[in-house]
Amino acid sequence: MITGIEHLAIFSGNTTELKDWYIKMFDFKQVYDNGKGTYFIKAQNGFMIEFIMGTAGEIPKDHTEKGLRHVAISVSLNDFESMTKKLQAVNVDEITKPAVSDKGVGTFFFRDPDGNVLHLIARKEPL
Repeated sequence: MITGIEHLAIFSGNTTELKDWYIKMFDFKQVYDNGKGTYFIKAQNGFMIEFIMGTAGEIPKDHTEKGLRHVAISVSLNDFESMTKKLQAVNVDEITKPAVSDKGVGTFFFRDPDGNVLHLIARKEPL
């Protein structure tokens, strides 16, 4: 029986720097290092991201192109504004401006240092 999704993988030309950025920005914890540039980090809810050494490639120009396009990072609605300010302070490439809808859903699309699209999401009520 399937129990959930354990992790996703991100290929990078510099896995150490990218992994460290995620740890610094989101307070994730490193849980694995193979000594060859592959790392796993874990979010507070148990979801993991694997960083694997990769080769150069084109970054999709539009965050709505077909295929896997973003990773949603959840934050409490109370912390949404402070987290967006933390990200803006390190000059992330903003795709959209941070906004909170009338229904109490905060969204902010931006790119990590490798150009991967991230979606900061805060929900008043969980789905």
